[in-house]
Amino acid sequence: MSDALFTISGLCVDVPGRRLLDGLDLTLPRGQVVALIGHNGSGKSTLLKVLARQVAASVGEVRFQDRPLADWLPRDYARALAFMPQTTPPAEGMTVRELVALGRYPWHGALGRFGPQDHAAVSAALAECAITALADRLVDTLSGGERQRVWLAMMVAQEAGALLLDEPISALDIAHQVEVLSLVRRMCHEQNRSAIVVLHEVNMAARFCDHIVALKGGKLILQGTPSDLMTPEALARIYGLPMQVLHRADGGQVAIPA
Repeated sequence: MSDALFTISGLCVDVPGRRLLDGLDLTLPRGQVVALIGHNGSGKSTLLKVLARQVAASVGEVRFQDRPLADWLPRDYARALAFMPQTTPPAEGMTVRELVALGRYPWHGALGRFGPQDHAAVSAALAECAITALADRLVDTLSGGERQRVWLAMMVAQEAGALLLDEPISALDIAHQVEVLSLVRRMCHEQNRSAIVVLHEVNMAARFCDHIVALKGGKLILQGTPSDLMTPEALARIYGLPMQVLHRADGGQVAIPA
């Protein structure tokens, strides 16, 4: 098995009167946290939805674990990959444990019996995301950061090796942004998962992600490490304005408008 999670060749996505993705060729690595960054309308969420098989390519090919997306049966794909949209659906009247248990659906279906393996997977997911104490709480009563951890726990219960997250920190305050991205990073580095995350905040991408993909106008502008991203020249190409990079005492970097 190769080190590529996704291999994308000549990918284009068109809607009437507009091309959303334009000839993308890139490889997204396995076992890392990958950030998709760029302006609003750059194609980040469209690319993520293509990977989740929610948007079809107009031209080109996408391979997941060396197999074309079209060759994956729906249930097999759901067992291998979990997707969290930018706006999660309502969970009215559901407890945390009940929502996390929905992650087991690809393994037994709507009418399948919930067995010991399912219960064990749910308990393990609650523990990994540090929400066991919230298991009997209604999801609607939780803070934004707690709710995001619950949705991540549902993905863990799904036992998928790859996670797709569309702007998981966009509605959170800075403390909860750090909490959620720290959790995603641990989930990948300690449990051998892969994550592809759409982010707007370039400094969060540089701090928590291993691999950066920057898009602009549906085209690939940069693919590389956080160090490749955090230069004034690269940031200016991506965002179209002068940027400077400050170096912290701990070796980290922070980008700000010049």
